[in-house]
Amino acid sequence: MHRGLVHAMAWSLSTGAAVTLSWWGVHTVMSGTAYDRPRALPISADAATTQGARPQASSTQRQPSPTASKPATPDKSPKSSATASAGKPSGTKPPYSQPSSSPSAPGNVKGYTVDGGRVVFDIAKTWAELVSATPDAGWQMQVWKQPEWIRVTFTRDGKESSVFCTWNGHPPMVQFDER
Repeated sequence: MHRGLVHAMAWSLSTGAAVTLSWWGVHTVMSGTAYDRPRALPISADAATTQGARPQASSTQRQPSPTASKPATPDKSPKSSATASAGKPSGTKPPYSQPSSSPSAPGNVKGYTVDGGRVVFDIAKTWAELVSATPDAGWQMQVWKQPEWIRVTFTRDGKESSVFCTWNGHPPMVQFDER
């Protein structure tokens, strides 16, 4: 009987050691790869009341498309248009919507809609951060992030729409390129 207790005790200790070692290994790996929780941006009461009953467009809601007018068909040459962080287009009217923003948030959250999807940036004075990027149905999306720029590209059937946000030595600036 003494021999059986020794075997049971040895089995219990070795099983406990194996479980502890496995838990420690998994915990170490998971704590090194787990993502930080998303940063919640505060919503002020002023911004909520100025919107009225009409909700802003988001990744779960589509903006109503105009049925009476059809956008001009782009020519075969690549076009690129740029806009400053204020969201004002330069030159002709671009095929994207004006950014929507919350004026009293600590950062400046702006959303841009292009052919293929919607991109939202949190733009500060010296940096920018991608909040979300949502492709339209049937479009593929790819995101590149570097210390001084972010690029989001939507592609479908050889058509490509890119949104660039750069801040390399200047305030963040959003540019668009459609090919």
